[in-house]
Amino acid sequence: MLTPYGLDLVESCLSCKTRAKHVFCNLAPAALHSFESIRYSIAYPKGAVLFAEGQAPRGIFVLCKGRVKLSVGSTDGKTLILQIAGPGEVLGLSATVGGKPYELTGETVDPCQVNFVKREDFLRFLKEHNDACLRVAHQLSDKYNTACREIGALLLSHSAGEKLAKLLLEWSPKKGEGTKDEPRVKRALTQEEIGQMIGTSRETVTRLLADLKRRRIVQATGSTLLVRNRAALKALAIAR
Repeated sequence: MLTPYGLDLVESCLSCKTRAKHVFCNLAPAALHSFESIRYSIAYPKGAVLFAEGQAPRGIFVLCKGRVKLSVGSTDGKTLILQIAGPGEVLGLSATVGGKPYELTGETVDPCQVNFVKREDFLRFLKEHNDACLRVAHQLSDKYNTACREIGALLLSHSAGEKLAKLLLEWSPKKGEGTKDEPRVKRALTQEEIGQMIGTSRETVTRLLADLKRRRIVQATGSTLLVRNRAALKALAIAR
């Protein structure tokens, strides 16, 4: 059924056609039935805050549809976006398992469908289903590896241009992933938010994108960037 946010909701995890693609969602039948009984399916509009940095953990958020940006803030008001989470990811997992405050803020980039599970229900669920524990360990391992990779890319890059090139390469699909020779990057984030992902200002992002367009490495079409020269983009992303 359609929601006010234009989402085609998945009414049940048991009938979800895409759950097999996602590590946590693809649970054994007994665990899946148990999870179905404790989840609350919620639709959120774009710009909704699911949880805030420093907030006591209420539970986990399994993202079914849409995207969520995960960010940290500083006392002087600066924001750094660490990740754009997609369907199948479990948000607030480490805080919920460890009983520590949420370390990030989660805000919807698009209208989203989320399965929320209260912390006490989720911990009991993990005690009862060993396979679910393994899935949680897998998710936590993935998040750790992703964080290490992104921190390394941020700290080891020598310039904002290098960081932007790496980000565009990460976002753009590669050959063999159902794309043509010139991958298209859908820009769901504003230039200010892109700056928050690479640790620079909106003005710098504007200047860097203009330079990429001038050199015909990328071409802008509405909210989409066409990567016209992937090799040149890769060359810019190499640390010097």
